[in-house]
Amino acid sequence: MSISQKNTHINEDLSPEMSLARNGKSFNWAKHFLGDEMGRDAAKLYSFCRLLDDMADGDIPNGNTRLVAIRGGLKNHQPTADRTMTEFYPFMQEKNIDRDVVLALIDGLLQDQNVVAHENEDELLRYSYRVAGTVGLMMCKVLNCHNPAALAHAIDLGIAMQLTNIARDVLEDAMMGRRYLPASWVDNITADEILAAMRSADTARIELVAAGIDRLLALAEIYYESGRLGLAYLPVRAHISIAVALQVYRQIGVQLKNRGTPWQNGRQHTNILTKFICTSQAMQSLLSRPAKRQAHNKALHHALAGLPHVS
Repeated sequence: MSISQKNTHINEDLSPEMSLARNGKSFNWAKHFLGDEMGRDAAKLYSFCRLLDDMADGDIPNGNTRLVAIRGGLKNHQPTADRTMTEFYPFMQEKNIDRDVVLALIDGLLQDQNVVAHENEDELLRYSYRVAGTVGLMMCKVLNCHNPAALAHAIDLGIAMQLTNIARDVLEDAMMGRRYLPASWVDNITADEILAAMRSADTARIELVAAGIDRLLALAEIYYESGRLGLAYLPVRAHISIAVALQVYRQIGVQLKNRGTPWQNGRQHTNILTKFICTSQAMQSLLSRPAKRQAHNKALHHALAGLPHVS
C-alpha cells in the first residue's frame, strides 16, 4: 500500500506538516485550501497513516513488531506506549475517530506482510477499503463532516485513490514481490513474471498487464464518481480541497491511460502546470454542487460486507 510517493529516508521526528510536504505532494497541494486549523488536522491524520504505512513496508526499524503491538493495544482498549500511538491517540479521541476503523487500516497494512496476489476484484476492493477507504472515513471527522450518509462516498473516494496507486505502482510493487492486480484479470501472472516481462520486453505479457491496469482504472472511475457525489456533504473549503485532491490524484491514471499504459517505464507524475489545471477543474465542481444529494449506489459496497461503516 502506498499513501503517496515513498521516501526511503524515514524521519519520525518530522512535524505532520513537513511529513505531508515531503511525502504527499498531491495531498499537500490540496491542503492549502483547507485553512490553517483544518489543514493542520488533515496533516496530523496523514502523518499518522503514513508512519503506519512505513512500518508495514519495513522503512522503519522494527516496524512490523511495532505495528502488531499498536494493533494489540487498540484491540484491548489499552493504547501502547509506542510514540506513534501516544501522539495520535488524544487527537483520535478529540475527533471521535472510530477505533474499529483504525484497526481495519492496520489489518490492511499487515496484510501486505503476506504474499500479495489478489485472486479477484472483491478481494482487491476489500483490501482497498482497509488501506484507503478507512482513511476516507477518518478524514470525514477531520473535515467536520458528520452526516452519516457521507461515509459511503468517503469510502469510495479512498478506494478510487488506492486503485490509482496500484495502477501507478505495478512495477515498484512487483519489485517488492507484490501483485495487486486480480489474478482473474491477468492470467495469474506472478510478480516475478511481471518483472521478467519488463526486462525481456515480452510484448504479450506487457500488454496483458497493461490491459489489467486499464481495467483497474475503469473501476477506479466508478468509485471516483461516487466520491465526487460525496463532495456535497462537505463544508465549502473542505469541498474545494477534496475536489482538488480527487482531480490531481485521478490525473495520474488519466496520464497513464492517455500514454498507452506504459507501466514498464515506471510511475507517472503530475507537474505543477497539471496541478493548476486540475485545481481549476476542481473549483468548477462548486458550481455543480447539487442542492439535493444523491443516494449512494449500494452495489459498490457488495464486496465490503461486514467491514466498519459499510452498509
